[in-house]
Amino acid sequence: MRSVKPVLAAAAVSLLSSAAFAADLPLAPPPYAPPPPADFGGWYLRGDIGMTNQRLKKLDSATAQQNPGMVDVGMGFDSSPLFGVGVGYQFNSWFRADVTGQYRGRANFHGSNPLIFSPTSFQSDNYSGSKSEALFMINAYADLGTWWCVTPFVGVGVGTSYNMISGFRDDNIQVNGGVTNASVATFADRGSWNFAWAAHAGLGYKVSPSLTLELAYSYVNLGSARPGAYTLLNGSGGPSSIVMKDITSHDVKFGVRWAIDPGPAYLPPPPLVTKG
Repeated sequence: MRSVKPVLAAAAVSLLSSAAFAADLPLAPPPYAPPPPADFGGWYLRGDIGMTNQRLKKLDSATAQQNPGMVDVGMGFDSSPLFGVGVGYQFNSWFRADVTGQYRGRANFHGSNPLIFSPTSFQSDNYSGSKSEALFMINAYADLGTWWCVTPFVGVGVGTSYNMISGFRDDNIQVNGGVTNASVATFADRGSWNFAWAAHAGLGYKVSPSLTLELAYSYVNLGSARPGAYTLLNGSGGPSSIVMKDITSHDVKFGVRWAIDPGPAYLPPPPLVTKG
C-alpha cells in the first residue's frame, strides 16, 4: 500500500501541470461567417435608349376657336428615338432616386383641320412639321423585391421639357362653288419650356453587384408647344395662334445602371488574437 501513494501523488502533479499549461495556450477564434451581400450600392450612373410614341390632345388655333365644329383629322406624331443619361443614389434595398436628362429626337407631325360650309364649299388646313425635346427630370423609384435577380419597380418623375417645333407649315385649300384656291404659310422655328411629369414601371436584372440592366416603360406629359410667326407666299405674315396642347408620350426604354461604390460582397475575417 505504501508504494501506491507515491504513484498517485505523481499522477496528480502531472494532471495539474497539464491543466496549467493548457490555460496558457491561446484560445481559437470563433468560426467566421461572412455577412450577406449588401442590398444597395450608393451612387450610380445610368444611360437609356428607347423609342417614343407621342400624341397630342388638340391642335388649337384662332380658326378652331371661331369654328367650334372644326375637327382634328389624323393629328399625330411619328415615333422618334430618345437618348438619356443620369446620376442617382440607392438609399436602401427598395428606394432610389435619380436626376436624368434626355434628348428626344425629331418626330414628324401631320394632320388636318377640315371645315365644311356647304356641299360645294369647304376648306382644309393641312399641317406638317417636326418636334423634338430636351427633357430634365427628378425621379423616385420603389423596387418591389427581387426574384432570380429580377426586380420589378415603379416610379414617378417631375421636371421640365424644352419643346422645339421646326419646319412647321400650313397648306390651306379652299373650295367655293367649284373654284379652288390654295395658300401656304410657313412658320419660324420656336422652342418653349414646359412643366413635365412622368410615371415609370419596369424590370431590372442584376448582372453583377455593379451592373443592372433595365427594360422600362414611361408615360410622359410634356406640356404644350407652338410654332413661331408665320409668313405667307406674298410676304405677309404675323404671330402664330397655333398651339399643340397636352403632348403625351408612351416611351419604351432599355437602360443600364452602373453602381459607383457597390461595396464589398463580404468583409475580411478579423485578425487572430494570441495571448502572451
